[in-house]
Amino acid sequence: MSRRLPIYLVLDTSHSMGGEPLEAVEQGIQMVINSLMNTPQALETAALSIVTFSTNAQQLVPLTELSQVIVPQLKGKGWTHLGEALTLVADRASHEVVKNTPEAKGDWKPMVFIMSDGHATDDLQLGIDNFKKVKWGIVVACAVGKKVGPRGLEELRLVTENVIQLEDASPSSISSFFKWVSQSIVTNSMSVGTAHGGVSSFNQLPPPPPQITIL
Repeated sequence: MSRRLPIYLVLDTSHSMGGEPLEAVEQGIQMVINSLMNTPQALETAALSIVTFSTNAQQLVPLTELSQVIVPQLKGKGWTHLGEALTLVADRASHEVVKNTPEAKGDWKPMVFIMSDGHATDDLQLGIDNFKKVKWGIVVACAVGKKVGPRGLEELRLVTENVIQLEDASPSSISSFFKWVSQSIVTNSMSVGTAHGGVSSFNQLPPPPPQITIL
């Protein structure tokens, strides 16, 4: 079995993301899949999982090869249990990502893209503690729009130093984010086959488009 590059999308599906934003997220995920399917190195290495969080966190798509991923329909409801989502994605990665053994190399370190438009409404610190037990590759947190506020931004900074912000929750902004996600995955998938063994810092990813601000 070839070494996979696991990709975890951790997506806010709380009430405030309902309607157009989540429709744009669905389209964005499909765009990512289509783009990666047309890039030989990414197609060969990337595997995708989708985790959503509102009042509960769910893994809607386990870590799956790209050709088998079916984008789920996303509905906005409930609160923003980001802590539970972090615990869930850590648990699933610990079971799904193949570890190195003395006999063979396992999967590459997973990339994680977190998207939220608010602040956590559950025990975030517990989630962060569980999340940081896993050896991740690049972790990027995206704040959607300005209503995230200082509290939400600070929470995302506790999860990862790589925090970006979309100017709003419009379909065009969300589309720009997923286009950048696709480019970032392609960059990493091409890098893992080299002597460097993959992208090791946010600065090695493609520069974000104008709709995205690096914080």
